Amino acid sequence: MIRTPAVAGQFYPASPSTLRQTISELTPQGPGIQKNAIVAISPHAGYIYSGGVAAETFAQINLPNDIIILGPNHHGAGERLAVMDKGTWDMPFGTVSINEELARTVLNKSDLFKADTQAHIPEHSMEVQVPFLQYHNADIAIVPICVSYISFEDCRKAGENLAEAIKEYNKPVLIVASTDMTHYESRKSASQKDKMAMEKIDKLDPQALYNTVVGNRISMCGIMPTTIALTAANFLGATKAELVRYTDSGETSGDTDHVVGYAGYIIL
Repeated sequence: MIRTPAVAGQFYPASPSTLRQTISELTPQGPGIQKNAIVAISPHAGYIYSGGVAAETFAQINLPNDIIILGPNHHGAGERLAVMDKGTWDMPFGTVSINEELARTVLNKSDLFKADTQAHIPEHSMEVQVPFLQYHNADIAIVPICVSYISFEDCRKAGENLAEAIKEYNKPVLIVASTDMTHYESRKSASQKDKMAMEKIDKLDPQALYNTVVGNRISMCGIMPTTIALTAANFLGATKAELVRYTDSGETSGDTDHVVGYAGYIIL
C-alpha cells in the first residue's frame, strides 16, 4: 500500500522546497548537542502553531534510521492499536518505507497490536511528525501505530511489549509519541492542567500520568500513545525526561481564551 498525505497543504506545506524552508526556519541554528533519546514527545498541530516545539525537540535528538511513531486516532477508524506493517508513505520530501521487520516483531509480541491500515489513511497525528524526521535523516523507516482509547492496563502491556520488540530487534530505535496537550481552554486553565500532566512525565510515571489526565478530564489527545511510550522507555532503561519547550496556540493566534497546549520532551 502507498499511503498518500492526508494533511499536506493544510497542516504543513505540500511543496518540498517550501516545507524545507519552513522547517529550517523553525529549527534552532548552530552547533547543538544531539542526544541518543529513547522517546520523543512532540505535538501535531499545524506547523504555524506547534512546529517550533516539534522542530526544537527533534533538533536535540541523534535520529536513528528506525522510528516507531505512536499517535492518537482522531477518526475512530480501524483497530484500537493499529500497526501499519507494510507499504510506503508518499511524503513531500520523498517516500518513507514501513520497516516491515520491526513491525512484524511488534505484532508478534502481543495480540493487542493488530495489522491495520484503515486507521492510518485519514490520520494526521503521525503524519505531521514525518517531515521533521526526514529533515534530519533522509534514510528513516517507520512503524506507525495508531492508538484509540484503551485502559491503562492495556497501555502498560503495550508499552512492555513494544520494549521487548525493540530489544529483540537489537538496533537503535526512537519512539515518537505524538500528542497535543489541553484543548480550547483559557491559557490560565490550560497551563494549570498541563502542568499537572507534565509533572508526571517529568517523573517518568506513566500510571500517574494516565490517572491524572483521565481523572482531571485533561484533553490531552495523545494520552494513550504517551503512556505507552513512557512505559516502554522505563523498560528500556530511561533515567530522565527533559522538557524542551511548552507553549500554546495563543502565541501565534493572539487568542488566549481558547488555546491548545504544546509540549516537547526527550526521554533519555
